[in-house]
Amino acid sequence: MLNKYARAFFTRVLTPFAALLLRLGVSPDTVTLIGTGGVMAGALAFFPRGEFFWGTVVITLFVFSDLVDGTMARQSGRSSRWGAFLDSTLDRVADAAVFGGIALWYAGGGANPVLCAVAIFCLAGGQVVSYTKARGESIGLPVNVNGLVERAERLVITLVCAGLAGFETAFGVPRIGILLPVALWVVAAGSLVTILQRMVTVRREAAEADAAARAPADGGTSGRDGAAAAGQGSDAS
Repeated sequence: MLNKYARAFFTRVLTPFAALLLRLGVSPDTVTLIGTGGVMAGALAFFPRGEFFWGTVVITLFVFSDLVDGTMARQSGRSSRWGAFLDSTLDRVADAAVFGGIALWYAGGGANPVLCAVAIFCLAGGQVVSYTKARGESIGLPVNVNGLVERAERLVITLVCAGLAGFETAFGVPRIGILLPVALWVVAAGSLVTILQRMVTVRREAAEADAAARAPADGGTSGRDGAAAAGQGSDAS
């Protein structure tokens, strides 16, 4: 849902900024690299210290690079396989930094091994969600399902709740810190459901593709068998 509607909205909003960067001679790949670096810096410099509000502010400033670089590539006619590969790869790196930073907090100052494990599951689950689709497509299947929680949903849920939870330490708002654990459990459960949805879809599509591949061979074999049977009948009569 977020990919379909929110991405289109923010792409329109950021289009003038993308055009400005192109006029300044900035390449889409540069924006991708800077954006990923900014997300990693915000996540790994602030989150492990429990400074979720300021960490989220920094991450949010850079996370929109994922939309800007794509818009720049389309405007300049410089879309390429390398650009798509770089963007997807660095998206995974940025996601790992976000959940890794949260896991480090709960492994250290947050002192909560359970939530540390949940954050690690969110990190791994996000990678597997992406892998299931990429692997399915690599073997020639369409993987016609998005699933309950994709990357956009994982980031929005986690960053919004992390930012709000940061109000407790940054501004003294009581009991709002509970939002981050809730977000982690929601993202973990949603990622698991999404993995299962994609696995079921790939299994069905693979079975259909295998059946379609066998059909001509089976049909040809049946035809030859029938012809042979008919010949045997003629000889007998």
